[in-house]
Amino acid sequence: MNSWTIRLIAANVVMFVLTSLAPAVTTMLMFVPAYVVVRPWTIVTYMFLHGGVWHLLFNMLGLYFFGPRLEEELGTREFLLLYFISGIVGGMFSFLTPFVAIIGASGALFGVLLGFARYWPRESIYIWGILPIQARWMVVIMTVLSLIGGFGGSSDNIAHFAHLGGFAGGYLFLVWRDRRTRAARTLSVGPPPPSSADLHRWMRIDRDKLHEVNRAELDRITGKIRTLGAASLTQSEREFLERFSAT
Repeated sequence: MNSWTIRLIAANVVMFVLTSLAPAVTTMLMFVPAYVVVRPWTIVTYMFLHGGVWHLLFNMLGLYFFGPRLEEELGTREFLLLYFISGIVGGMFSFLTPFVAIIGASGALFGVLLGFARYWPRESIYIWGILPIQARWMVVIMTVLSLIGGFGGSSDNIAHFAHLGGFAGGYLFLVWRDRRTRAARTLSVGPPPPSSADLHRWMRIDRDKLHEVNRAELDRITGKIRTLGAASLTQSEREFLERFSAT
């Protein structure tokens, strides 16, 4: 597992033990939107607090399953940016309930989930370890539930607006990152090697659904990848793979 994913999980566990022994620490670090001017640090520190064992366990399991692969894809620096931007924007969305105290890493985790679904949209996630659902549909379902819970006036003590903010923060960061990457590619001499997520997506193209001409071209390109490596692909070959992997 990647180092910063481990450290984030460890930091949350340590803070849970600390706040269990000294509950006053929670009051100092929890985020109440209306008081952010006098307690600005809380928009970050609230991410490391949890209201109970199950709250902690759910968030840390999510980070354990989605974090390592995403950190490897983005790199440590950008993974941490995604994590904290998602959590901070989650806090900002909580201004819709300005006097409600917010704790938990859920906003940051929802940003990580969105990032995972962005790069591996068809990857199966098993709810309760039994029910499979593709990552992209998991994001859709969680968004709908958060909208209903937030604007429906739910009293379930769940920070639905923080969840929505986590998705929003993650989305904004990923859009910015994609634009920056495209700009860098335009300025570079040649295209950088494809990422592992690109290769995974390209290799899952269903050739049986293609016209025979496109099927032959797909076989030629995938054969080139196997023999010469993905870095040998031309821009037009990459565009071909992108076009059919998006369908």
